[in-house]
Amino acid sequence: MTHHVLVTRKIPQEGIDILLRNDCRVEINPEDRPVTRDELLGGAGRADGVLSQMVDRIDKDVLETASRVRIFSNFAVGFNNVDLGSATRLGIMITNTPGVLTDTTADLAWALLFAAARRIVEGDRLTRAGLFKDFSPTFFLGTDITGKTLGIIGAGRIGTAMALRSAGFRMNVLYCDAEPNRVLEKDLQAKRVGLDDLLKQSDFVSVHVPLLPETVHLIGPRELGVMKKSAFLINTSRGPVVDEKALVQALKSKTIAGAGLDVYEHEPALEPGLAEQDNAILLPHIGSATLETRIKMATTAAENLVAGLKGIRPPNLVNVEVWDSPARKRHG
Repeated sequence: MTHHVLVTRKIPQEGIDILLRNDCRVEINPEDRPVTRDELLGGAGRADGVLSQMVDRIDKDVLETASRVRIFSNFAVGFNNVDLGSATRLGIMITNTPGVLTDTTADLAWALLFAAARRIVEGDRLTRAGLFKDFSPTFFLGTDITGKTLGIIGAGRIGTAMALRSAGFRMNVLYCDAEPNRVLEKDLQAKRVGLDDLLKQSDFVSVHVPLLPETVHLIGPRELGVMKKSAFLINTSRGPVVDEKALVQALKSKTIAGAGLDVYEHEPALEPGLAEQDNAILLPHIGSATLETRIKMATTAAENLVAGLKGIRPPNLVNVEVWDSPARKRHG
């Protein structure tokens, strides 16, 4: 049986090949841009499965229009772009790509930490502009990393990977999470603390929480004010977790020493004034952007999709309760 699959944006060919090998008729957005609302509604309306991107808003209207769709396979670890309640009610499976981007994103968080602490981007700009004249003992001073305190907000897969990388720098690790993390406590002697204690004590604060109603603006003006003036904030999770307007003010006023961001509150737009702050390192949401990881994300998303279409429980099913629901069984 041939299944009609909508792929909302070009992905690595390895993922498409999996779909083609499994009797899927693949409809791919021909342009390298997000699908429009009308394109998403139209495509979902004629598909059996959709391989979606995190920027695609899979809301109630899309889900109800997708009368034939059995599964939306999200090309991301996050799924805050999906109305999970409506999907479950309608018997539609939602999957994601966890695990495959853990190390890659943790690596990038460290790149941001180093770049912010040692003023790497500023130094590159200065050197290219011909402003490096000679060595000076007081010129372009940054901040040491070895032996400092690292605070991890959200000790899930990526937060754990980020923290474990600190061992080589003999860092003291604090973490804030709803659950104890025995790996960090055993391997790093990390200490679980409340958010305020973490912010007050950490030299580097790295954010790794999912975007949920309770994590929107988790880091706001009060939290930034609690941090050390010498501290740096790193965010590779989701933009709205940090109140970007408050962050701009904190950077301007030197309430904190600096920040490294890969995600933004109103992405891709930046909060006015953010781009002008030399103490901010700003990357274009490339946490998972390595060739190896994007291929693995593509193959994982395709495998999730194929399993769902074949009536096999997908390995990364998010709304697990849908599997045994009468709605899914009627749907598929």
